[in-house]
Amino acid sequence: MTKSAVETILERALMGYDLSPSEGVILLKQIDPEAIAAIRATADKLRHAQVGDTVTYIINRNINFTNICEQHCSFCAFRRDDGDAGAYWLDWAQILEKATDAVHRGATEICMQGGLHPQAQINGKSLAYYLKLVETIKQKFPQIHLHAFSPQEVQFIARIDGLEYADVITALRDAGVNSMPGTAAEVLDDEVRRILCPEKIDTDTWLEIVTTAHKLGLYTTSTMLSGHIETPVQQIEHLEKLRSLQKTAIKQGYPARITEFILLPFVGQEAPKPLRRRVGRDQPVLTDALVLGAVARIFLGNWIPNHQPSWVKLGLAGAKEALVWGCNDIGGTLMEEHITTMAGALGGTCMEVETLQTAIASLGRPYQQRDTLYKRYTENR
Repeated sequence: MTKSAVETILERALMGYDLSPSEGVILLKQIDPEAIAAIRATADKLRHAQVGDTVTYIINRNINFTNICEQHCSFCAFRRDDGDAGAYWLDWAQILEKATDAVHRGATEICMQGGLHPQAQINGKSLAYYLKLVETIKQKFPQIHLHAFSPQEVQFIARIDGLEYADVITALRDAGVNSMPGTAAEVLDDEVRRILCPEKIDTDTWLEIVTTAHKLGLYTTSTMLSGHIETPVQQIEHLEKLRSLQKTAIKQGYPARITEFILLPFVGQEAPKPLRRRVGRDQPVLTDALVLGAVARIFLGNWIPNHQPSWVKLGLAGAKEALVWGCNDIGGTLMEEHITTMAGALGGTCMEVETLQTAIASLGRPYQQRDTLYKRYTENR
């Protein structure tokens, strides 16, 4: 494909048109340095036009309440069987201790997800256990934004208890869950999912649960696990599904929608050996992640304007570079991170606010704290 074709696509994007999937694939397949530079520049211009120059961040904490899981995803180094070395399941006191520490350190959000533990029940009910998780935190800290439980966890609860997805989401929302992580999406292509995560929900179920959350007033994020066995066509199809889902939420007037897109490059250092051999490397390729992130900005930006890299997966230097490839948010402090770190990521598990601010300022860009739904509430110093 000639450079002029790329220029035509990028010019259309700068004029505000949505790219077609085929145009997105053309951009992703570029190897010419000049074309890649033009993609980066376009993503950066669109970022400036859509959300401005301020880079946002959030003070938050992860709580992964258990790594005991009934599923066996081919990329996951986090999961354990009950009784395995390294298996854990936090009790209520430990969860409250972590939440208390987060609040004392200025967190406005707690992100809570965990393995699918078959014994995580109260009186034989899975939902009762998850409601107790929520109440343990929210009864003491009602002001904290609880960003909790992926579509996969919603399906798990519904299956165990014989409930509808809407019943589970409504109960979690009413107990104090404020928004839902858009994780477990991996790549929204069932051919990929049959290899990567055959026991997980399929594409249609993920989309159904996220749509149901939006209808019931729960905002969600959106993610993509990239850089393993998926093709550029499958990457763009994933983005197209997210864009279509967001268009529906906006045009139908649902009370909630997607707040952000987060690219999660595959870390394979500790992944199960079959997938590790197939991928052929242990750490993400930064250039691939930057180009995909830029194309995601160009493809989604009209509809999902907030884009975030993963400093856990790319390292802080890589995440900082992504801020000139179309990203406008550098993520959160996390305070602790287990899932990616156990996979062999080198980015660390905690980031101080001052470290994030220094990284942003080194680009000559202003920074500002935000909340989970992207309301900015501290002015630059």
